Amino acid sequence: MDKLRYMISDAAGLVNVEAHVLRYWEEELELEIPRNEMGHRYYTKENIQQFLKIKELKEQGYQLKAIKMVIHNGTNPEEAAALANGTLMERNASVAASQSNAVKKSANYASAEEKMAQFRILMSGIVKEALAENNQALGKEVGESVGDRVLKEMNYLMREQDEQEEERFRKLDTAIRELNVKKTKSARKKEPRRLFSKKEVTTTT
Repeated sequence: MDKLRYMISDAAGLVNVEAHVLRYWEEELELEIPRNEMGHRYYTKENIQQFLKIKELKEQGYQLKAIKMVIHNGTNPEEAAALANGTLMERNASVAASQSNAVKKSANYASAEEKMAQFRILMSGIVKEALAENNQALGKEVGESVGDRVLKEMNYLMREQDEQEEERFRKLDTAIRELNVKKTKSARKKEPRRLFSKKEVTTTT
């Protein structure tokens, strides 16, 4: 027995969101949505359950990065949120710790004044590197994020246009079929007129 399939409008109604939200989640969370022979997406009961879970997590305040970890890795939502938010902080803390160790080692071989001078220089270097790294990482993330969003928006608009064209073709096809049905009915109603021959006219008179 075939699985029950839902169109995107029906799926959006069941999840109680707009259709474009389902497409956005599909792109951002890399969800595997099945498609039919014509290449049109359809949704199963499992897809609907997955979307309801995503919506629930969104309403609880979780970001899509954390939700993606929950879906693909089975990570606990709290752990996923901590991982998504804490990655950059952990990396900076690790850099600061390693450079702080270097300060301690070099300080053992210097006098008190030299220790302070070296400490200031190293701390200044740590701050500069941290700022430079964060600015570079932030700039890269912003650039990638903007580029990805522009591409996704273009893809979304192109898909919307394709779906609108498909809908127009469907309506046109339906109209042509209805017109053909009307012509066929009209042709059946019309019976050919019988012409009387001259003999029949003479006989009747």
